[in-house]
Amino acid sequence: MSSTSRDRVPVTVLTGFLGSGKTTLLQKLLTGDEGPRVAVLINELGEVGLDHLFVRNVAETAVALRNGCICCTIREDLRKGLRDLIDGRSRGNVPPFDRILLETTGLADPVPIAQTLTGDPMLLRQVRLANVVTTVDALFGAEQLDTHEESRKQAAIADRLVVTKTDLAGPERVRRVGEKLTALNPMAMLLESRDGASLWPVLFDIDPFNPETKSEEVRNWLRRLPEIENRGHDYDHDHGHEYGDGHRRAHHGKAITTFSVRTEKPLDWTAFAVWLSALVHRHGKNILRIKGLLNVPGARGPVVLNTVQKYITPPTHLDEWPDDDRSSRIVFIAQNLPAEKIRESFGLFMAVEGGAEA
Repeated sequence: MSSTSRDRVPVTVLTGFLGSGKTTLLQKLLTGDEGPRVAVLINELGEVGLDHLFVRNVAETAVALRNGCICCTIREDLRKGLRDLIDGRSRGNVPPFDRILLETTGLADPVPIAQTLTGDPMLLRQVRLANVVTTVDALFGAEQLDTHEESRKQAAIADRLVVTKTDLAGPERVRRVGEKLTALNPMAMLLESRDGASLWPVLFDIDPFNPETKSEEVRNWLRRLPEIENRGHDYDHDHGHEYGDGHRRAHHGKAITTFSVRTEKPLDWTAFAVWLSALVHRHGKNILRIKGLLNVPGARGPVVLNTVQKYITPPTHLDEWPDDDRSSRIVFIAQNLPAEKIRESFGLFMAVEGGAEA
């Protein structure tokens, strides 16, 4: 199979804290008319809850759903589950599918999933990370974000944040959890799960890692960039407060901070890639997400950067700039890592490369 982005099967990770409504959202998505030919992988510790959709066994670990999707349980590790699914499709043991949707357990760290997709040479040629969707409970999500590191991390690395149970929570609770999520991850698209079927195009068709939909995705997060640059975002779980004054609470060891760097000087992609690789190798455990738009000499449009911790996606090129600004802009979401450290490192890199400091 060709290893181009178009030919590899996109894998969407659906995560969220315990009881946040992952399975309910999955049920709504699978019963709609917008998502045929999906293979669903469910961790064996998860709350499957899809019995009413099952039709027949098609393989040892797979069942067919009425809408043409396939549902499998991961009995061992993710790598084997993905291989079995891909091989089963090739042999005709499972019906064809165009996308894989992986539901994690409520306490899972989604990052190793991204690493799995790049750690196996066979999988690297056949599948790719599409996006990370995180569900957050409107009833108890605000408290969970304050008290559970797993919940904060799941939200911080997401491309899409879906607030669930809004029909059960009052407007004040919905507003509060939305504000906390925006402070924690201002780059993610914030949605509500009132109508799961209508969420399909936003959750899956606009793919942050797909060059064909990259322009629209970039425009979405560029709209949020001025607020990040003007105010800065800190999420301090110890006191449950969000800070927008640009001051860093470095004494709170688990604080999650969103900040950006910008330079007007074009960046040599090869040299920048070396700096970025060294940065995530050293601090990858603390850098949750990086999104960037880079001005590279000789390119018609910008290079788009998108990482999940140490998982650096292959760069993609846009044919044209999404706005009139030609500067390189990079947004970081980091935990227990002061913004000044990364800004200082980037400034040193720019000085070595002959550019002006960011």
